[in-house]
Amino acid sequence: MTATKTKPRLLEKYENEIVASLREKFKLGNPHQVPRLEKITVNMGVGSAIENKKRLESSARDLGVITGQRPQIIKAKRSVAGFKLRQGVPIACRVTLRGDRMWEFLDRLLTLAIPRIRDFRGIKRKSFDGRGNFAMGLPDQLVFPEIHVDKVDWNQGMDIAFTISGGNDAYSLELLTQLGMPFRKD
Repeated sequence: MTATKTKPRLLEKYENEIVASLREKFKLGNPHQVPRLEKITVNMGVGSAIENKKRLESSARDLGVITGQRPQIIKAKRSVAGFKLRQGVPIACRVTLRGDRMWEFLDRLLTLAIPRIRDFRGIKRKSFDGRGNFAMGLPDQLVFPEIHVDKVDWNQGMDIAFTISGGNDAYSLELLTQLGMPFRKD
């Protein structure tokens, strides 16, 4: 007996509802013009890793638990005397998510993590880059239910970047809104 693999919930919603809605709203004749989420990059910059290497290891472990993928350790590209940083010193970790893992991470982010942020008033709409890509930050890793408070030594924030095809901020804003991203009403 073979196990059938089910599609992630948000991917099914995108394919069955959102594509048709976006084509109708923006009058897109070609289905390849519809904006599509290509990848999500999650980055944790650990500036305090210069003094304490365990902080980077702990952050990488937490990032791996959150995303379900082993993080890549990023080394400093150049030396900065003001920060006591030397070239080649490990300073950050990141994960690039694609495919089903990307959709499952986005689902957990929207349904579990963002509602757990304290004093949350919505995500700013100004974080688009002019080409349709979107970036946001989270205050700490504790908003994800996979992270146990007892095992965390210190809080570490993270940046999340969404790479979206289409090349248009309006298309990307509408895509993320229909996926359930809670933007501010300004």
